[in-house]
Amino acid sequence: MPPTVELAPETDARVQAIEETDILIGIPSYNNADTIGHVVRAVSAGLAKYFHGSRSVVVNSDGGSSDGTPDVVARTSVDLGAMLIRDRQSPLHKIITPYHGIPGKGSAFRTIFEIARRLKAKACAVVDSDLRSITPEWIEMLIRPVLSEGYDYVAPYYLRHKYDGTITNSIMYPLTRALYGLRIRQPIGGDFGFSGRLAEHYLDQHVWESDVARFGIDIWMTTEAIASGARVCQSFLGAKIHNPKDPAADLATMLMQVLGAVFALMEAHHHAWLDLDGSNPVPLFGFPYEAGVEPVHVNVDRMLASFRQGLADLEPLWRQVLAGDVMEQVCSLQGVPDQDLRIPDELWAKIIYDAAVAYRARVMPREHLLKALTPLYLGRTATFVMDTQGLTSSEAESRVESLCESFEKQKPYLRERWKQFVTT
Repeated sequence: MPPTVELAPETDARVQAIEETDILIGIPSYNNADTIGHVVRAVSAGLAKYFHGSRSVVVNSDGGSSDGTPDVVARTSVDLGAMLIRDRQSPLHKIITPYHGIPGKGSAFRTIFEIARRLKAKACAVVDSDLRSITPEWIEMLIRPVLSEGYDYVAPYYLRHKYDGTITNSIMYPLTRALYGLRIRQPIGGDFGFSGRLAEHYLDQHVWESDVARFGIDIWMTTEAIASGARVCQSFLGAKIHNPKDPAADLATMLMQVLGAVFALMEAHHHAWLDLDGSNPVPLFGFPYEAGVEPVHVNVDRMLASFRQGLADLEPLWRQVLAGDVMEQVCSLQGVPDQDLRIPDELWAKIIYDAAVAYRARVMPREHLLKALTPLYLGRTATFVMDTQGLTSSEAESRVESLCESFEKQKPYLRERWKQFVTT
C-alpha cells in the first residue's frame, strides 16, 4: 500500500473537528490571488444554491504561494441574499492547507484526495484556481451525476475556440478515445467530479512520486477511472476562460510532459486497451448552448517553418521512431509548397502510434524522442488551421471527429506494431 499522506498538524486538527462531509470541492493553487476569489465565490454559491442541505467542505491545497492566495481564500465570502438564495444553509467549512511532495498539481490533488478520504466524502470535485468563466452551475454539473446518478467520474465538456486546446484536439482526445473506447471530449480538461470511492482508489496508486503525478495528473485521472471500471460521464460547462498561458513557455517541454504521461499510461494499462476496437459515446449531462469564446491567434508560417527545420535537422531521429513507409510519407512533404502542405489524418495517427511504440521500446532516451515530436506536432497543427480557416468552431469540430475515426481505423496498425516490437 502507498504510504498515508501526511497533513499539516493544523489541517489534521481541522479535519478531525469537521469529522465527515457529503461534498468536498478542491481548489489547487499557486500564486492565483487575482482569480481564486471568484472561483471560491462561485463554488460557495453553487453549493448553497444546489446542495443547501448537504454538509460541504472547500479545500484550498496551496503550493506555497507568495502573493497571498490562501489569505484571499480565507476572507472570500458570497452574498447569498443578492443571489436570491433563501434556503437555510448547512455550514460551509473551509480548509486551507499547504501540500507536500514533489512540486506540481498532482501533489495538490493527493492532499485533496486524502482529506476527502478522512472526511468520508460522498462526492468531490476539483476546479482550477485561475478560472474566469466558472459559475455556480459548474458545481451542480460536476457533483449531481455522482450524488444522484451513481457515476464515479465526471469529465468536463467545454466550449472552446477551434484553435484552443490543440494538443487535446490532435492527440489526447483521438488517442484516448481510440485506446479505451470512450468518447471523452476533454480528457485533460482540469475540472472534474468524482466519487469518494474513486478518490480512495486514486490514493492507493503508486504514481505520486513520478513524473505522471507531476505533469500528467489530468490525463492520469481520466485514464485510471476508465481502466478501473468506474462509471464515467461528461457534464456540459459552457465556455472555459482562464488566465492565458505564458506565450514564452517551451512548447517542446509541454508536449514532452503530456505525451510522456499518456505513453506511460499506455504501457501501464495495455491489457485494458490492446484488443479493444471502436468507441462508444459517453453520457453528457447539462444543456449545451452556444457561447462566445476568446479568440486564439496562431502563426501558421512559423509552424510550417518549424516543421521544415525538423525535416532538415531531425530526420535521423525520426527514422528511429517512425516505420519506413510512414517516414517516407513525411519526407515526401519536403518539396510541397506551404499552401499545399498537409499531414493527413491517417498519417498523423500512425506517427503518434509509432511514437508510442518507440517510447515503450526505448529506442532512444525518452526525453529526446518526445522533444523530437514537436516539429511534427506543429506541422499537424498547421494542417488543421489551414483546413478550418473558414469554419466556425462548431463546424471545425467535425474535422476533429474525422481525425478520431482515423485513429480508430488505424488501431490494428498500433496493435500489430506493439505486439511485434514490445514484449507484453
